[in-house]
Order: sequence, then C-alpha cells, then structure tokens
Amino acid sequence: MPPSEAAASWVPPLLAWFSQQARDLPWRRTQDPYGIWVSEIMLQQTQVKTVIPYWTQWMEALPTVQSLANAPEARVLKLWAGLGYYSRARNLRSAAQQLVSHHQGRFPQEVAGLMELPGIGRYTAGAIASIAFNQPAPLLDGNVIRVLTRWHSWAGDPRSKDLNTALWRWAEDLVQAAQLQPAVPMPWKSKLGACSALNQALMELGALICTPRAPQCLLCPVQSRCSAGQNGTPEAFPETAARPAITARTFVVAVLERDGQVLLRQRPSGGVNAGFWEFPNLEIAADHPNPRAAAAEWLGVPIRQLEDLPPVKHAITRYRILLKVFHLKPGPKVATQTLGTDWVSDDDLHTRSLTTAHGRIARHWRSRKTA
Repeated sequence: MPPSEAAASWVPPLLAWFSQQARDLPWRRTQDPYGIWVSEIMLQQTQVKTVIPYWTQWMEALPTVQSLANAPEARVLKLWAGLGYYSRARNLRSAAQQLVSHHQGRFPQEVAGLMELPGIGRYTAGAIASIAFNQPAPLLDGNVIRVLTRWHSWAGDPRSKDLNTALWRWAEDLVQAAQLQPAVPMPWKSKLGACSALNQALMELGALICTPRAPQCLLCPVQSRCSAGQNGTPEAFPETAARPAITARTFVVAVLERDGQVLLRQRPSGGVNAGFWEFPNLEIAADHPNPRAAAAEWLGVPIRQLEDLPPVKHAITRYRILLKVFHLKPGPKVATQTLGTDWVSDDDLHTRSLTTAHGRIARHWRSRKTA
C-alpha cells in the first residue's frame, strides 16, 4: 500500500491506545502554546521525571511570554539551573522577547513561523503547531524515530539524508491521516484534537512501550503491523553511529572561606555555562596521582592546610568529570583576587546560579555549616 493508505490503518489504534494509556503530565492539561513550548524545550535531553518539578516551578515564576521576556537573564538561568544545556534557557528568553516585539506576544500557528524563533527547529515547531494548535504538522524525536524504524525494519542511520527524508514523510502521512479522525477523549480533559493526540501518542509509545531496550511488544497497539516486532528484531533498530569514546576529566575545586563567606567566580560569556557561578577550580590530568598536592601547588599553600571535602562526580555528554574538593581558610599569601570575584555568605549561596556540579558542592557546604 502507498504510505498514505497504510498510515490511515495505523492511526485509529494509536489514538485509542493513547486515550487510555497516556500519562497525566502537567503540560498535557493545557493548550497554552507557551506552556507546551517550555515543556518541549525542557524535555530535550532530559527525562520526564526530572522536568516535571522544573516545569511547574518555571510556570509559577514566569507564567506568560511577557513575564519571560521581561525577566533578567540571571533569573531565567537560576530557574533553569540543573537542567544543563543552558543555551536552551537563553533561547527561550530571546524567543519570548521576539514574540513580544514582533507578534504581540502570540505564537505563530504554522511551522514556518515558529521556526523563525530562536531555539526552535523543525521538531519543536511541529510539536507546538500540532499539540497546541492541532495542526497536521509532523515531528520526529528519538522516540518517534525508534518507533517508525521498527515498524518498517528500516536499516541505516536515521540521520542519513534518504532515511531521514523517509521518516519525515511517514510522520507527515500519519498526522495527515489523523486529520480525518474525530477528537480523542482523555481522562483529564473532555477531548483532544486528533493531530495533537497522534503526535503525542507516537512519542508516548516510544517512551513507554517501544523502548530502546526490552520493548514490551505484547502491549503495543500496532504490534501486528510492526515488521521488527513480528520478526523478533526490534532492538536492531534504529541503527546508529558508534558513540564517541568516554573521556575522563578531573578538576580540583577550592572552597575558600573568609569571615563566613566563600569565594565564587562567574564563567565568561561565550563559553560553556556562560554567566553561571562556580567555586574556583583548575583542571588537572585525569590520572594525576595526588590531586591534593596539585591543589596545594595551584593555591600556593602547604598541603596540610587543605581539608578534604566530599568529591563530586558529574557526567556531561561523553565526559565523566570528577571534582576533588578542598576547603581552605586563605591567609594573605593566597591571591584570592585571581581566583574569584565575589565573596558570598552561606545563606546567599542559593541565590546564585551555580552550575549543576558546583550547586551540589554548595548544598553540601551549607548543610555542613548548619549541622
């Protein structure tokens, strides 16, 4: 069958399944494109369970496009702290300012208009257009790619031109077919537009049933139509390029204390985590035999003056980072002016936008001081 005819047979069971099995997530209780947009950006590279409290806090603090556009960058980054990939937060703010200045604070309903906003690509534009406005706009994320490649047993890298084109075509055929379906009843609201429900169903199927490992094919509403499922080979798809090798990195971190305050420095603009705050730190060889000695040499103090604090392990993409943390009450020989700029009280530490790993150091430090 031509794809458009085949798509029509897939859509009804998917919609019926989603109507009964969809998770009740907070952003699914709104049709506000702003809330849906924020959720989609947060969900990039981040698990749902992590996003829920962040999204709730964000929507309470910045409930409208206008409030986000007017918010200082430091406040936006503080609300985002811990989610990583901080360019996403900056793009949210920039896009909100563009919406206010060029669109009276209203979202375009079409994919082309949405893609003119900073940080919104084809996937996010399709998600906003379909979920918020019930437009027949296709989308492809990791979950949908996995579902579609398994349905057809499509080999090859999904990022390759030919396969990627085929995937987008099928995603479009499916959502176009959904236009012909009636609205879908949901447990937490009366009805949901079929295009909105279809795209969410595809993502939900990949998240709950068609998982990367040990997919639950017997629970799949379209198992009988799935090529890989019928052949017993779902985990063979999608084919992806080999992951880059894991790289170990080690840093020594100094918690410098003076008169009840600790020293922080701000990361420079244009780099990773630009604008965020951190404790002074220095990268050393990952296999350095004595990080404590390296820290003492860096700070110019006897090694006995350094007090060990709990180390912090952190993972970013292919990097596995170890922070060896040391406490020091600096004397006059420590050139603190070269290590940081702001002395901050323990009580005010939580007001600074710290990077994820350094936020963990700060929380331990505050709990230690109040114990």
